[in-house]
Amino acid sequence: MTEAADSFTAKSTIKAADLEHRRKINFNIGKYNAAVPNGKAQFADLHLARERAKNIKWRAIETLDKQLEDFELNFSKRGGKVIWAETAEQAIEEILTICKEKNCKTVVKSKSMVTEEIHLNDALQQNGIESIETDLGEYIQQLDGEPPYHIVTPAMHKSKEDIAKLFANKLGTDPKLTPEQLTLVARKILREKYTRAEVGVTGANFIISDIGGIAVTENEGNARLSCAFPKTHIVIVGIEKMIPSVTDLGLFWPLLSTFGTGQKVTVYNTIVTGPKQENETDGPEEMYVILLDNGRTNILQNPKQRESLYCIRCGACLNACPVYKNIGGHAYGVTYSGPIGSVITPHLKGIDDYKHLSYASSLCGNCTEVCAVKINLHELLLENRHESVEEGFTSFSENTAWKLWKIASLKRGMMNIGNGNIKNKVVNGLFKGWKKHRSDLHFSGKTFNQLWKERFNVK
Repeated sequence: MTEAADSFTAKSTIKAADLEHRRKINFNIGKYNAAVPNGKAQFADLHLARERAKNIKWRAIETLDKQLEDFELNFSKRGGKVIWAETAEQAIEEILTICKEKNCKTVVKSKSMVTEEIHLNDALQQNGIESIETDLGEYIQQLDGEPPYHIVTPAMHKSKEDIAKLFANKLGTDPKLTPEQLTLVARKILREKYTRAEVGVTGANFIISDIGGIAVTENEGNARLSCAFPKTHIVIVGIEKMIPSVTDLGLFWPLLSTFGTGQKVTVYNTIVTGPKQENETDGPEEMYVILLDNGRTNILQNPKQRESLYCIRCGACLNACPVYKNIGGHAYGVTYSGPIGSVITPHLKGIDDYKHLSYASSLCGNCTEVCAVKINLHELLLENRHESVEEGFTSFSENTAWKLWKIASLKRGMMNIGNGNIKNKVVNGLFKGWKKHRSDLHFSGKTFNQLWKERFNVK
């Protein structure tokens, strides 16, 4: 096993046995499950809405090269600057160059999984630049020195008592503060940061080709403040976030909010098409959009896995996954957890090191059932497993075991050899590695074939 696989096994073993952790996450997912049906009620035909969204994303991804070029052209017309980053290192280098040009000491940053993917906060800190997470959940995680736990709800695993204790330890507040009081404490601290920061960094929920804009969905308004107060606004976004037209937002905004939080629409939905114009009083003087590849074209060139690029990061598959609900987000050890993370991470970071994630699934299909854009996630997990075998990323012992199983399965005489006890001893003795984290295999005393012959007196 690889180091990443060993870490996943160890962390998931601990978290699966942590009943208090499971109680917290299931409590929060329970609130999500209660809210989502209300959001879904806004759609006259939810099935059709999801199908149309999938078709729009299909068009965007199939013509991604043209869509990205159109976006760059339209965005540049309004004074924006587009930077193409093939790797995380290139993206970091570009951001640091901009920050140094602006003599930046403080960056305010809204919630963005892509910045977590490239470890932006660490890079800024190493270069003497203070980076402040302004989303409340992300701010809590930053105070605690933890990465986000969930794509949409970064601090899902924390109770209000946990957060009150954290604020008391880190900020010196009263450990008995209510959630409302804790929010006001964070608000006061963050408001000062907005006015001091030279650079604001945000992600984008969607890139809009035909108007050359980016769309941001949020509930706190921190993204608007992060891009409006500082003189320089940097957007970093994965190239797969493309949609062809601004009119598509009429479908994608309600879908994202419903499947993400159960809302009909989030509190703040913003379209930004460039820096402040001559006739405008608000906004940054300069705006950059960094289009990040970082392995996404590996998925794009794979005809079967390309569908995973349709994802709008609503997080619904995480909330539905029985594995995620038992081990939580941090056990995965990667930026994108849950079913969608298990599908895309092996292609973003390497199948050899991360193929184990595709096996961390019950293949129940619940992720596919709840996906806002109808990605066949459980089939893509199976395809990942198939690809890992085809590319030779399986051990000699595993290959040998399956070959023996195939030979035995094709010969009825071999299947009927020995009773259940003999088979139990042989199989459990041979496959110690396979059952290290599984229960013992228990074979029946007689095969179905033998029982059938006895019952119907077949010779």
